[in-house]
Amino acid sequence: QLQASGGGLVQAGGSLRLSCAASGRTFGSYAMGWFRQAPGKEREFVAAISSSGRSTYYADSVKGRFTISRDNAKNTVFLQMNSLKPEDTAVYYCAADPRPVPPRGDDYLYWGQGTQVTVSS
Repeated sequence: QLQASGGGLVQAGGSLRLSCAASGRTFGSYAMGWFRQAPGKEREFVAAISSSGRSTYYADSVKGRFTISRDNAKNTVFLQMNSLKPEDTAVYYCAADPRPVPPRGDDYLYWGQGTQVTVSS
């Protein structure tokens, strides 16, 4: 089970930190990802991290502004979002997959509920 939190309303240029807490004792073996879906748009990839945390991947649209990290001791993955833009407004979802390397696209086995991020101009 995945529980995302940390969303909210922020002005452009501001920051938010999303968290995704996972239940289970095998979190450290799962690749994790963050996705988002804006109104009227398809879900899109944001960032992913390998099970060890040594490898990270980002969408071009967030590279240099967002940072994904994980704390395997706390079964939690984070998404630090800086320099937020109005176009970052979306529902953000975390996802987990039992493979050590993040899968391509949205081919993740488990999905959490979303958390709303709204960036005002």
